[in-house]
Parts: sequence; structure tokens; C-alpha cells
Amino acid sequence: MSTALRTDTPPEELVLECTSDPLTAMARLAASGLFGDYVVYERPGSWTFAGGVLGEVVLDADAVHTTWPGRAPATRPWSGRPADALRDAFAGAAPLSAWNAYGWIAFEFAAPRPTGRLAHLIVPRTEVRVEDGRARITGPGTAQVAGLLTDVSPITGTPSPLDVRVDEARYRARVAEAVTEIHEGRYQKVIVSRRLDIPHPVDVISTYVRGREANTPARSFLLDVGGFQAAGFSPEVLATVDTGGRVMTQPLAGTRAFGRGADLDTRTRRELETDPKEIYEHAVSVRTSQEELGRVCEAGTVQVTGFMTVKERGSVQHLGSSVAGTLAPGRTAWDALESLFPGVTASGIPKPAAIEAITRLEEHRGLYSGAVVTVSHDGALDAALVLRALYAENGRAWLRAGAGIVSASTPAREYEETCEKLTTLAPHIVPRTS
Repeated sequence: MSTALRTDTPPEELVLECTSDPLTAMARLAASGLFGDYVVYERPGSWTFAGGVLGEVVLDADAVHTTWPGRAPATRPWSGRPADALRDAFAGAAPLSAWNAYGWIAFEFAAPRPTGRLAHLIVPRTEVRVEDGRARITGPGTAQVAGLLTDVSPITGTPSPLDVRVDEARYRARVAEAVTEIHEGRYQKVIVSRRLDIPHPVDVISTYVRGREANTPARSFLLDVGGFQAAGFSPEVLATVDTGGRVMTQPLAGTRAFGRGADLDTRTRRELETDPKEIYEHAVSVRTSQEELGRVCEAGTVQVTGFMTVKERGSVQHLGSSVAGTLAPGRTAWDALESLFPGVTASGIPKPAAIEAITRLEEHRGLYSGAVVTVSHDGALDAALVLRALYAENGRAWLRAGAGIVSASTPAREYEETCEKLTTLAPHIVPRTS
């Protein structure tokens, strides 16, 4: 993606050595108060901070709201496919000759009758990208930003671990209901999740730092957009699309605990690789990802690589594969995102029936099992599946985790899996002290 954010006047740009480690640098920028809304997004070898609002697209269930430089904010109704509504909204970004957008998409983006806020993306006024020890700052306020990037003092905050072993009876009952519906032939697989409320205000930025130090995500993110905050350590890539139209997704399915000592980790890895339930759950997820990419990619280009390799993600380990292809002529990153959304490993198979079951078995999900997204004027896109995350809004904070339910699932094991996943963040929650 280009780092340029241009209107008619080229923005300030500065390249300098980043003497702070990237995690601390991103946290300092987020906590600086220089920006209102912001998004931090980490990819392998690259950290990006997007701060302030130059342009904005907000998609609600009944209307899309846009703000672009030199134009009055606009609101209009939309119908049809939500991905088309986002594509059309960004087509109106004509005042910007080049742009990158960052934000989030809710699980309900894929619901047949969506409600609430479905997506919120910003084009930032200031963008900071840190790679290989160097930072490129684009936008106003480069001197102030540069000062934050050379501050090497640590981010403070003492975690107060959260008990994850609550709500067991209710969750096990929902799993049992899902297993019954699977045996009735209503669907093959569904992800049933549970929400864990945090009984005190949370320092989201310090929690992100503490959590990232203890985790090995495929992507990580920290955001405060429109007053909604989230911090997370995504275990898998929902979609990447490069400027040449190459698209990739990375379904993970099958889970065991990790980080409990070398002997126990080896034993649980062996269980994971040989358990018929886990292998079946992963195989059907990979097959579904192939079918989804096949709808938008050129015939014969969709391939699976690294089939069923073990991915270590903080407190858990998963079976993982990569599925990739080349977009067919006339198809765009928005088509790829829509075909893959929501992630098969966070919804179920077949998706329409699984999504319907989730709306019956659970409350509104919002960002959980949605995506944090970066998209660019040049057609590139990167979307992280939102799992292993902290959410905060209106003085309340919560975690959420689920398990993939198939015909061989047992309520006790699936509850244990949610505990293992919640442990990615639960030991690292930093209370807000002011």
C-alpha cells in the first residue's frame, strides 16, 4: 500500500530512525492525545499508526455516511450488498488522489437482516509506518510525532488477571443445543461463543502492550474509532489482496492449549494432529475457503499450501492452512472480502445456516468474529479476523471467545477451549486508574 495521503497539496513527510521499539512507539502515539480517532495495525515486519480523520465512511444497517475533504458530510440509504455500499462510498473519495483507509467491519455485515453499525473506516490525516527500525511519517505534525518515536521509556501498567471460568452451565447448554441441530442436519458446523464482561474500566492501550508482549499473532491491532475501542491479537488472516490481484486466506480450525511447558505442549500438539474431530473441523473449513475463493478467482488458480500445519498463537495452538488464488477479471478486493466474510472458522458451514443459528443462540456480536481492515486506492487489502480481542465502549469492557461445534463435539471440551482462548488476553488486563 502507498503511504501517501494527498489532496491538492502534498502532505509533510519525514523519514527517521525509530529508536523506540515499534510496540512502544505505537502505544505512545495512541496515548499522546494528538489524535482523536486512530488505528494501529501490525503485519509481519511492519507497524502502521493511522491517526486523525481526513476522510470517513460509516456503514449502518440503513444508511452510509461519508465525509471527504472539501465536501459537506453526506448520508444516503443503501440496499443490496454491503460490500458494494463500501466500494461505492470509497469511489466518492475523488478529492484524495491517493488514500489508505483503516477500520473495522462487524460480524453482522454478513447477516441477512443486519442491524446496528456494520463498518467504520477512516482515511487518516497522519500515517506512521515503522519497518526495519525506520519510521516514515506522512501528514501534519511530523515534529511532534518524531518526538514520540524517539521516546524509549516503557509503557507502564500492572495487569489484574481475569477469571475465565464463569458461565459454564449456560455455555454448555448452548453447545448441546447446537450439537442437536447438527445431528438434525440443519448445518455441519457452527461457532458458538460466550462473552466475558470485565467488572472494572480497562486501560486498553496498556492492555494491548502487555498482551502483545505475551502473544504471537498473525496480525495485531489497537483502535479507537468513534468512541469504540478494541485491542486484539488475530490468530489468522481473513484476506489479503495485493495490487496484482493475488488473494489469500488462512483458515485455522482445531485448537489445543499452548504455553504450559515443553512436555505438555508436545503432548497436546500430538493430540491436535491426530484427533479426528479436530482434523475434520479443519478439513471442512479449508474446503469451504477453496469454494469461496473459487467464486471470485480465475479458474485453476486456487491452491492450498501448508496444509494442516500447527500455528502457535499465544495461549493456544491451531491447525492451519493457506488458500490462495488470482482474482478473475472484473473482480476486486471488495469481492474477495465479501466472499470470505465472515471467516469460516468464526461462523460455520454452510455459512447462511450457521449465521442464522448464531443469531438465535447468541446476542449481537459486533466486532467479534468480524474484521479489522486496511484498504488502499491501489486495490490492495489486508483483513485480520477479529478473535482474541478486548472491546470497550461507554465505560464497559469485555472479552469474547468461541469454539467450533461439529457432530463429535462435547460441551465440556468446547467450554474448555473457550477458556484456553480467553487466556490469550485475560492474564494481561490492565485496570484504568484515572
